[in-house]
Amino acid sequence: MLLGSMLFYQARIAPAQQPRPNRPARSSGQSPASQPRLKSATQQTFTPEQIRDGQVRFGAQCGFCHGKDAAGGESGPDLTRSELVAKDVQGDKLGPLIRAGRPNAGMPAFNNFTDDDLKVVAAFLHTQMDKFADLGGGRRSVEPEDLATGNAAAGREYFNGKGKCSSCHSATGDLAGIGTRLQGLNLMRRMLYPAGNIGNPGNSKAKATLVLPSGETATLPVAAEDQFTVTIVDSSGARQTYQKSAVKARIEEPLDAHFDQLGKYSDTEIHNVYAYLESLK
Repeated sequence: MLLGSMLFYQARIAPAQQPRPNRPARSSGQSPASQPRLKSATQQTFTPEQIRDGQVRFGAQCGFCHGKDAAGGESGPDLTRSELVAKDVQGDKLGPLIRAGRPNAGMPAFNNFTDDDLKVVAAFLHTQMDKFADLGGGRRSVEPEDLATGNAAAGREYFNGKGKCSSCHSATGDLAGIGTRLQGLNLMRRMLYPAGNIGNPGNSKAKATLVLPSGETATLPVAAEDQFTVTIVDSSGARQTYQKSAVKARIEEPLDAHFDQLGKYSDTEIHNVYAYLESLK
């Protein structure tokens, strides 16, 4: 699913524009995805045992975010394209970073790594970097710079105007700091395909307005819905299921506006709104 999402966004990335103010210009005017792959700057030799041990250690501690092969995962970047890895020699640059972490970027500190742990992880990363460089081809991850082609001011205008986003969201309320909490593909995915909450009554924002046979009207959170029934959560927290043929039910799902918007967005508008959300630090 993740790969399909990334291919979708790569296909929708707008043509390269002039760099925006406060953004460093790209050296070749191309997306980082199209740049030649890096290789280790210093030739290094590792034993098969070091590489194997590093693969195990990396997979156990780092693979969830960076992928088992270090080429990018659910939230971590592609380390086979990392300048830090390319400049590292026997863990001299990777070691301090791994032990200190990057809390602001969501990377925890691994201060329990021994010197041997750091050396074998460095051995694995250098081996992966050089292997991918020899193979050539593109990467499977999407960097924030790949999506940074929009205009934040135009995105703000769309957010508050044509897109009607401000009717449900606020830059100083629910979206305050979203540009810090989410970056790159994660921010784009949240913007276009926010996760639904139906089925989780504790967090559900969908509401059902029911007109019962008695004539009583009630508006309650939706726990589940299908073609024939609707299940609501009453004031005591208990679930009650009604046949739609027996009651009048009107379901209001705030996320429907996001899905309706998908058919209205232009590529330019998508990237402008993304740029605006990214600016909300």
